[in-house]
Amino acid sequence: MESPQLMQNPFAVLTFIVAPALLTNASSVLALSTINRMLRTRDRMLDLFARSEAGGHSEPEAARLVEQVDRVERQAILLLRALYTIYLALGSFSGATLVSLLGAGLAPFIGAVWLRAIVVVGVVLGFAGVGSLVVSSMSLVRATQLSLLNIRQEAAVIRQRHAERKALLPDGKRAKL
Repeated sequence: MESPQLMQNPFAVLTFIVAPALLTNASSVLALSTINRMLRTRDRMLDLFARSEAGGHSEPEAARLVEQVDRVERQAILLLRALYTIYLALGSFSGATLVSLLGAGLAPFIGAVWLRAIVVVGVVLGFAGVGSLVVSSMSLVRATQLSLLNIRQEAAVIRQRHAERKALLPDGKRAKL
């Protein structure tokens, strides 16, 4: 009976173990950065709440504020969805690492059918992890687009107010803008 390919090349076993472990680490870093973005979104919402409570907004300013609140809320929902799928990826990659370790350790003691079953489970977990990362990345991109919309809107307001102040100045005079 010939030994399986995994037993002929010790680096093949190492590859099956290291790949999901590296993806687990990368997913952990992505989770940390997503949590940071979620906290910054919460801070942004607190800022918008304080501005709302301050009152005294014109109708266009109030509408813009509500629009920003809606976008920040959608951004938080997208970030939470991304965090869920990142956690799914973490679990999948961790499971794939464990299954690969078990398969490598048990390979000499179990039959080819069981070994193939372990490999299939490991590969399915790996694909589930990669699929989860793709879904989370799409949510993160959309959340970033919403953040950019708020930034662009605020930049337009700053430019407009700057131009209005500049237009009010008499010729030849400069004031602090």
